[in-house]
Amino acid sequence: MQTEGTWIAYADGASRGNPGPAAIGAVIFDPQGRQAHTVSRAIGRATNNEAEYRAAVAALEAALALGISDLELRMDSELVVRQLDARYKVRNPRLKPLFGRLKELRWRFRSFHARSIPRGDNRIADLLANQALDRAP
Repeated sequence: MQTEGTWIAYADGASRGNPGPAAIGAVIFDPQGRQAHTVSRAIGRATNNEAEYRAAVAALEAALALGISDLELRMDSELVVRQLDARYKVRNPRLKPLFGRLKELRWRFRSFHARSIPRGDNRIADLLANQALDRAP
């Protein structure tokens, strides 16, 4: 697989209840816009923000496993993106280890950028997260 160029990862977390049953979804597109990988998995009980973070972590882990060097992460969670950009502080003690993991992963890329997008532009990752919730017992 050719990994040169900037790849795009979309990630989304979903929680039914806050906290409640939760799941994550992510999809990675190659530089030509072809879908290369998806993640759709239940994560147990979590808040929506925890699910958003876990989706971002899963997207970065998958990208690294694919050998990707240049990644743009797109999410509809302004909280995660703004905390990654150091515009917001991470105050919630349950999010701090997830934030730490995400920061650790981001530095493994040659280039990395996180971007906040409208919810409507994150449909595939949202669908993957909700499909995982629907499959969960």
